[in-house]
Amino acid sequence: MRDETPLDLAIIGGGLAGLIHLHYARRAGLRALVLERESGVGGLWRRLPAWQDLQVSLADFAVGDLALAGPLQAQVLAYVESWVERFALADGIRVDSPVRRARHTGSCWELDTPAGTVRARHLVAATGAHNKAMIPAVARRDSTVREFHSSALRDPATLKDRHVVVVGGGASAFDLLDLSLAQGARRIAWVYRDVRWFSPTRKPKAIAGTTRPFARLQAEGLSAAEQSAAIGAGLADRYAKFGLQAIEPARPLDVRRDQLIPGRARMLADFAALERYPGTTVESITGGEVTLADGTRLTPDIVLWGTGYETDLSYFEDARIASIRNVGELGARCVCQFRSLDAPDLYFPGVGLDGNGILSWSYAVVARSIMSHIRGTARLDMEPHPRLNHLEIACHVGERDPGSHGEGPVWDFYRDLALRVPDDEPYPMP
Repeated sequence: MRDETPLDLAIIGGGLAGLIHLHYARRAGLRALVLERESGVGGLWRRLPAWQDLQVSLADFAVGDLALAGPLQAQVLAYVESWVERFALADGIRVDSPVRRARHTGSCWELDTPAGTVRARHLVAATGAHNKAMIPAVARRDSTVREFHSSALRDPATLKDRHVVVVGGGASAFDLLDLSLAQGARRIAWVYRDVRWFSPTRKPKAIAGTTRPFARLQAEGLSAAEQSAAIGAGLADRYAKFGLQAIEPARPLDVRRDQLIPGRARMLADFAALERYPGTTVESITGGEVTLADGTRLTPDIVLWGTGYETDLSYFEDARIASIRNVGELGARCVCQFRSLDAPDLYFPGVGLDGNGILSWSYAVVARSIMSHIRGTARLDMEPHPRLNHLEIACHVGERDPGSHGEGPVWDFYRDLALRVPDDEPYPMP
């Protein structure tokens, strides 16, 4: 006879966050299942081109003693896959199982999949807050210009000797500018409305993208405003050192909303070679001509969309959740950093800021406390609070999950961790 008892937990998404939550569910003795739409685990890292890499340090992306060989797509995917074998998770993962509809019945969650309906008391939506490539709507007529989003450019050699337009002012656009220079593009036009804060550096991203200095500011007790001022002043000095004042953001850095993005060494070295079109965006593509919103006309071979990702939660039946389109909107609909305001027993682990809010270690801390909450040994309240980052997340959930911590104040524990662990070593597994 088929067991109709709901699972304790269903997890949508077999990326790193989903696997971490499955591991902690198993450790807590809960009946849990991961539903992954692709043919294997890995999430976005399974689909990205081989040239894509991390923008955080290897020590920050890894957790515990699981080895991460390097920052490239294949290495990161191998790291995610290693969780399955290391913690014997395979029998708790169902691949080729996209969730077509998620709805709460009043007593549990029901998830419609090609293999039937999965029922669970609690639901972790680990599909990420950046899970759908975003390309702005532009008018197109008889276009002969090739277009690639950063997630779909499979062969970088395509850029050699080409006239390229790179669109965007954040991490994806920086990657594409660096890639275009490395591949010998003949001419590079950079189109952006504004530019995100980043840290100018000649170091590789996998070294420069460390959050440890940020963690030490938190450990020293600086407020978010003080952290913002200290980091912002340091960045302004580096912009001046590299001669980048022309793209320094006008608004002050705010650690509650700005990622700590490392610069791209080649982009900075060849900055003068970039044709910049600030304060505008692509309005239309007609034939071989790209027209910008300010009236400028370009005739490139290729347009590269470094416009990032949006949040796709369209599989939820609840229109309030399905209509969310970005991490800011999602964060505004969560309390305790990741608990949904719109539906019961629903958790979104990807609400923090990439790079200084959500790392593998942060996922593990959050997952452990979600499992304690499901078991009834922790209480994740519904009180609103400001957006949290890094150690703040750990302390916030730790105070509500005392059983998962040793004796002594939670903040003292995490402050000691931040000050004690060397920058080139991952934080230990929570």
